[in-house]
Amino acid sequence: MTSEQNPSPDAAATTDDGPRPGRLTAAAALAGLEGAALLVGGVYMLVMGLAGHPDDPEQAVTGGVTLAVLALLPLIAARGLLKRRGWSRGPAIITQVMALPVAYTLLQADSVMIPGGIALAVVAVTALVLLVNPATTRALGITTPGAPGAVQKQNQK
Repeated sequence: MTSEQNPSPDAAATTDDGPRPGRLTAAAALAGLEGAALLVGGVYMLVMGLAGHPDDPEQAVTGGVTLAVLALLPLIAARGLLKRRGWSRGPAIITQVMALPVAYTLLQADSVMIPGGIALAVVAVTALVLLVNPATTRALGITTPGAPGAVQKQNQK
């Protein structure tokens, strides 16, 4: 088999033909923002659990570590989106879908959390729209079933 018939995984995972669309950059920025917010929240909970006097220090530390680990998903997805890796759209979409119930819960609170819920909902819906946009899909090298390029790629396998 030739290298044309069997491309390397790196060559198949990215499409560097032209500049990165603004929609893709914006989606990566939103995913990165969510990841950074989770990381900051996790570190804050961890520090307050270790240094402060919470009601349950073990729960505060566990919550902080959990948030910090959860921050990895959107941060890795954002990096993949910036590098135009096709696999990165899945984790980015999963992050946005997981953010919607959190936003809904924050909106149900009778407190200062309501603006946070509104902001999270706006970011999640905006990122979802950007991630499913055809320009983003093309930039990531993802083909839809039945598309002319998809038939040719299937025949090459």
